[in-house]
Amino acid sequence: MFRTALRNVLAHKARLLMTVLAVMLGVAFVSGTLVFTNTISSALQKSSAKGFDHVDVAVTPKWKDAEGDRVGKSQELTKAMVDASARVPGAESAIGVVGGFAALADKDGRLVGDGFQTQGGNYWGAKDPRYPLVEGRAPRGPDEVLVDSETVKRAGYRVGEPVRMSVNGPLLEPVLVGVFTTDDGNVAAGGSLALFDTATAQKVFGKEGTFDEIDVKAKAGVSEAALKAQLDKALPRDVVETETGGKLAEEQAEAIASSMSGLKQGLLVFAGIALFVGTFIIANTFTMLVAQRTKELALLRAVGASRRQVTRSVLIEAFVVGTVAAVAGLLGGIGIGVGLRSLMGMLEATVPDGPLVITPGTVGTAFAVGILVTMLAAWLPGRRAAKIPPVAAMSSVHAKATTKSLVLRNTVGALFSAAGVAVVLAATSMDGSDGQAPMGFGAVLLITGVFILTPLLSRPLIAAAAPVMRLFGVSGKLARQNSVRNPRRTAATASALMIGLTLITGMTVMAGSLQKSIDKMASGAIEADYVVSMATGNALSPDVEQKLKKLDEVTATSAMRNSPSRIDGSTEFLTGVDGTAFGKLTDFEVQDGSLAIGGTRVVVDDGTAKSHDWKAGSTFDVAYEDGKKQRLTVAGVYRGNDMFSGIMIDNRTLAPHQTDPTDMLVLVKTADGVSDAVKDRLEKALGSNPAIAVQDKKDISNEIAKMFTLVLNMVYGLLAMAVIVAVIGVINTLAMSVFERSQEIGMLRAVGLDRRGVKRMVRLESLVISLFGGVLGIGLGVFFGWAAGELLGTRMATYELVLPWDRLAVFLLLAATVGVLAALWPARRAARLNMLQAIKAE
Repeated sequence: MFRTALRNVLAHKARLLMTVLAVMLGVAFVSGTLVFTNTISSALQKSSAKGFDHVDVAVTPKWKDAEGDRVGKSQELTKAMVDASARVPGAESAIGVVGGFAALADKDGRLVGDGFQTQGGNYWGAKDPRYPLVEGRAPRGPDEVLVDSETVKRAGYRVGEPVRMSVNGPLLEPVLVGVFTTDDGNVAAGGSLALFDTATAQKVFGKEGTFDEIDVKAKAGVSEAALKAQLDKALPRDVVETETGGKLAEEQAEAIASSMSGLKQGLLVFAGIALFVGTFIIANTFTMLVAQRTKELALLRAVGASRRQVTRSVLIEAFVVGTVAAVAGLLGGIGIGVGLRSLMGMLEATVPDGPLVITPGTVGTAFAVGILVTMLAAWLPGRRAAKIPPVAAMSSVHAKATTKSLVLRNTVGALFSAAGVAVVLAATSMDGSDGQAPMGFGAVLLITGVFILTPLLSRPLIAAAAPVMRLFGVSGKLARQNSVRNPRRTAATASALMIGLTLITGMTVMAGSLQKSIDKMASGAIEADYVVSMATGNALSPDVEQKLKKLDEVTATSAMRNSPSRIDGSTEFLTGVDGTAFGKLTDFEVQDGSLAIGGTRVVVDDGTAKSHDWKAGSTFDVAYEDGKKQRLTVAGVYRGNDMFSGIMIDNRTLAPHQTDPTDMLVLVKTADGVSDAVKDRLEKALGSNPAIAVQDKKDISNEIAKMFTLVLNMVYGLLAMAVIVAVIGVINTLAMSVFERSQEIGMLRAVGLDRRGVKRMVRLESLVISLFGGVLGIGLGVFFGWAAGELLGTRMATYELVLPWDRLAVFLLLAATVGVLAALWPARRAARLNMLQAIKAE
């Protein structure tokens, strides 16, 4: 039986090639994901570990938890603590560390890096061991700066030139006096690092006289644990915490691994979808191969082979196919891993250098996935073949599906589908995250049910195409009949395409609806002409609003800032605004009272009001971040949303209680409204600072659209793998169907159907099957998109369903294109069959 199975694999190698390719693509995606994420994770971990080479023990401030009327905040590390750390027995040196956000622009004015990756810090003394200088000298004074070598290379700066940069708003142009190298992970990931002298760093980052951390280096022969013990004795335990460099490196490695796990899981989900689609192709292929060898298997049964041996022979074939696919997929996955890393370099999302990491786990996973998926998909066809009675099989009495089996299948499919729809609908009435798991479960039930019902659905849906098919004469009529001749095969082929289009359609509906809802939220809540903020999402300096107020064309401004407070024993964030101008700059839906903000009068969103049982006229006590208390009065309650919510208080009331006030954004109203000229004047007034974004509502909408488009394109790219596998499935099914019908095609040729008619018949059959899968996929996708939107609508009041009819039409056209392209080779093969040889074929 083993030799027989191997002979069958070699005898049908051309037919099994498509199956190998389908499995190989899925395995390549899985192994490529593992190679890529393991390589990047290893490189980042090694780079991070190097960053702790000069840290044997790190001293950090303790966090004072919020308690009573006291707002939680961090303790302070002073110069005296740095000196005390340097004097402890076993310490070689101690460095006070200061850091913060610092955005750099290149010579063309474009921002280098993004968000948290654009960092600033201090250079300690004349020679900081953390940052070896490769050119120039240490900075001295507020007008000098050092920049890392990678950023200097990308931005095109040279020593002696001024560097355009921003810390929290105002433009700075210090002179570049030196270039250094660093193992900082943010720089390795494409960010930037700028260093000032310690006094300047403390000033620009708002930490005058204090430090974020103290890095202590041990003398030769002194262990990290011993140095930590000495520091614990010398420094106040209620103010500071100490940790060894080795422990910090471990924690950093775990954090990197954790951050990479999200990317890994996301990519593996799409790999799993491709493999799931591939199982239909494998099952289809083995079903057809087994059907073609019915007499052969029956003869084996007649000469003594048991059912188990017949099933085992099919599984051996699957094992061989799966092994070949796993080897090819692993090699392809290594190539994908290398390609993804190169792509990151092309996109300037650089990572530290390091070797390609191919772990035993990756190799084991590739083989396990390839072999298991193939054998599981082949098990049912093998078992079905073994159950055919030998006499019936040798007499060509094929065991067609009985009425009982069809009724059972349709009943099970209907139950699964009904349960899936019921669970999804129930989930839409739940609140937010509570409904996510039930909706996912319901979606799986519904897709499973539709797949089981697909043979039943194929007949009426394909029959609906009959009027169009008649236009193609005999070829069209034959194509329609061939499409429904074997409903199970048609269903399995169409289902592979259905799953891919379901996901693509659902994501498209969700993205379009979300974008529309956020646009509506912004346009409905903001009356201001412009919103000014840091392009990287960091805090703004209060100087920005002051500069804007001085402009003649500006009629109203309101800076918005956050400040922690204690209300009724819990921490609540207050949002500071300009009480006199805020009403002109926003258009909130007031549910109770008015938006008269000023003095001790505040307004609150409906959610906060409900949680505290407040209404217009209610009063409450607040403890500000400086510990001082005040009684405030609720002037009004407004309907909150994702852009604006919380307790809003006048900045003139809030500012005296803030130690270091910074703004989130500034709302601006101008006399001339929105125009390119006005926007240009606002930007020039802020020094044409690339770190500051001046946006009108259209700009905000375009930014949201850009984000959604980016995510959608990534999803389309990842789901393309599943669509490619589905295309292979259509080609495979048609090719084997042509082989099965060789005698029939020969007869058709003999009675007058020309080669062009044969090609048209096969192409139309492929087109009908693909459109059938496309209609099911788009229908399910729209349903899931609607359901997910209903769930999201419980948290987003402006959410509304948007059906992108143009894209849905494109997806249907894509399904048709898949059908046409997939039929090219099988149609050509069918047309080239020798008529006489085909008639003689069994």
